[in-house]
Amino acid sequence: MPRHPRRLQRRSGCVSQPELHTSSAAWLEGVLSMFEAEGLDVPSLLRDAGFDPDSLHRQNARIPVDEITVMWQLAVARAGRPTLGLHRDFASTYSKLGTVGHAMACSPDLGAALARLARYMAVISDATAFSLAHDARGCWLVMEHTGGALPIPRQRVEYALLTTLVQCQWLTRRELHPLAMEFVYAAPADDHLHREAFGCDVRFNATANRMLISAADLAMPLPTHHPVLGEMQEHLLDDQLDLLGQTTTSTLVCAEIARRLQHGEPRRQDVASGLGLAERTLQRRLQEESVSFQALLDRTRRELAQQYLAQDRHTLTDVADMLGFVDSSNFFRACKRWFGVPPAQYRARIWDGPARLAA
Repeated sequence: MPRHPRRLQRRSGCVSQPELHTSSAAWLEGVLSMFEAEGLDVPSLLRDAGFDPDSLHRQNARIPVDEITVMWQLAVARAGRPTLGLHRDFASTYSKLGTVGHAMACSPDLGAALARLARYMAVISDATAFSLAHDARGCWLVMEHTGGALPIPRQRVEYALLTTLVQCQWLTRRELHPLAMEFVYAAPADDHLHREAFGCDVRFNATANRMLISAADLAMPLPTHHPVLGEMQEHLLDDQLDLLGQTTTSTLVCAEIARRLQHGEPRRQDVASGLGLAERTLQRRLQEESVSFQALLDRTRRELAQQYLAQDRHTLTDVADMLGFVDSSNFFRACKRWFGVPPAQYRARIWDGPARLAA
């Protein structure tokens, strides 16, 4: 039984509250160790990124997502290798999942472990949306990043999915090969390192960053299964989600809005139904949190607009449609209200930063 039956179940992939999106300092420490193993001068990297190294060692420290993006951008530029981090041994050695990894290890099988990862991903990073999409052959592990104003470097996404794969191998104590691997990015000139790292063919220019795990692999039992210890780990993680504000009604409403936007602007009664609530109950809970449904709709659209405009594969018309606007003029007006400039200018602005870093 869940520890907190009164709570709505948290959905993976949600757009969180307006506070800064962050990742755990422990995870970032692992990434920096990987950079060092790749031959980078990490103290110089931190200094030039304007980052205080002492902040990594504070208890329960969290790092803003855009600061981490800047570090990745600098690291890729200085390494001079677009495949930075695409090394299975480094991903296995330096990834730090903390309590989430312990809870995964206590699961009965790999599928249950990945469900725990999806449920508690915000503890590692509330800027990362990890979800499971069932397929006739098994299950897609879908990963998205949101909440930042800067475009996420492809290397950061590739490293995150690679660490997920090597974690699956460690949990099962077996060599795993995904059935398929897809990235939204353009194909590199040579993809042999991608195929070598993931152990399968890799498709680019796809609709999502995702990895397909077979049904047989998902059903594999874990030798570290421990139901009592797993429940204890979940209690700790539930408390951490509470501290991060990931169990509020507002957060769940934003997630449901994001899920429905591509089909048009969602109505409050439809969102309430999707959360298993009466509309009046939803309205009362939002009032208790001093927020309106319309404000959450606007907030969700704004965060998703930042994410979509950072990806040049989406046209401005596409972005307007994905945000549920009935016409592009409403989207243009919203962008001027959110960012002070039209969407094309905002897109040029956020892509100008990475270009300066690489110069």
